[in-house]
Amino acid sequence: MKQTITLLLTLILILFLAACTGTTAAPTPTPVVADTAPANPTASPAAGMGEMEHGMDSSMMDGDTPFDAMFIDGMTEHHQGAITMAEQALAESERPELRQLAEDIIAAQTTEIAQMAEWRQTWYPDLAPTEGMAMGMGDMEVSNDTAIPFDQRFIDAMISHHQGAIDMATMALENAEHEEIKTLAQAIIKAQEAEIAQMEAWRSEWFGN
Repeated sequence: MKQTITLLLTLILILFLAACTGTTAAPTPTPVVADTAPANPTASPAAGMGEMEHGMDSSMMDGDTPFDAMFIDGMTEHHQGAITMAEQALAESERPELRQLAEDIIAAQTTEIAQMAEWRQTWYPDLAPTEGMAMGMGDMEVSNDTAIPFDQRFIDAMISHHQGAIDMATMALENAEHEEIKTLAQAIIKAQEAEIAQMEAWRSEWFGN
């Protein structure tokens, strides 16, 4: 009996010592992950840039100056550049097709300049000259690079110039106050898109590009 009690006490002592000296595994810490997701997961850098570029159109315009006056002043200067290039084509072009185009440009744009001058005098008799529409007009003169045939240089310059007029006229369709300006803008777009198509065809046929 004493042996049994001694054995039990020994077992209890062994278990007690094991409990006192044993170690408990520490819990594994939960890793912290930095939150790198954008505040708006649907937004992209490209979208932000697009909005910025879109806003640039309105910043080009002086809010204190009537848009129609800026259009008239800008388009008048632009037309004068086209007339100067067309007069150069009459003197230097080797192709009757381009000389005829030059005559058409001079006739049409001289008439439009006169009409715009009349509108400006009627609508804004006391307004000082503006800085125009503060946007790209395209080429305003024919390149002097004589390594390229004049007719090719004229076509390249006039296509760029016409595209500038189309861009200005497109803005006028959206912002002009007077219906006369919108009607003129539509006419400019129609005529100059057709002339660009014709010049591109000539350039391809004559110069292979």
